[in-house]
Amino acid sequence: MDRFLEEVVKKHKRGLDEVLYYLSLVMMVVFGIMGMMFLSMLAYSLDVVTIVSTVLLLGMAVYLFFFHDKLRTEYEYTFTNGSMDFAMVFNNKKRKSLGSLNVAKVDAFGKVSSGSFHRHISTPNVKQLRWFLNRDSELYYFAFSKDGKKSVMVFEPSEQMVDYIKHYLPYGVYQEN
Repeated sequence: MDRFLEEVVKKHKRGLDEVLYYLSLVMMVVFGIMGMMFLSMLAYSLDVVTIVSTVLLLGMAVYLFFFHDKLRTEYEYTFTNGSMDFAMVFNNKKRKSLGSLNVAKVDAFGKVSSGSFHRHISTPNVKQLRWFLNRDSELYYFAFSKDGKKSVMVFEPSEQMVDYIKHYLPYGVYQEN
């Protein structure tokens, strides 16, 4: 029997993020218009203040154009027969693959609230991957080694996905305490 589950994790309290998103759109337009006005002023007066102001305003408009979609970030977890795929989605337009993980090859899996998580996270030279949005949710972790480097990944799966993961874990990998 195939086991497939795909989840999209969205931020629960999105009010401030939505306000910042629309404010960034407005400010992008304002900075762009003001930058173009200063650019046209360069034809009449070529001084340092006008050049710096033009570069600064147009730079801020371009920065907001490329990075305002990050205010609407979601994570996507896909479980397929013991393999997990992780992706970050920006504003339902751009998708960035974060990686894949074979559940059968992890060193440990459990809740972040457990003592085993603190044991793994306090190991020297461990890379921390935080692929979650809601700190108040029930968070889980994977501890694994890749190319000789230890990593701990924290994410927020549903109970159904946790059950699927537990089914494919080797004996003794699930850490309850």
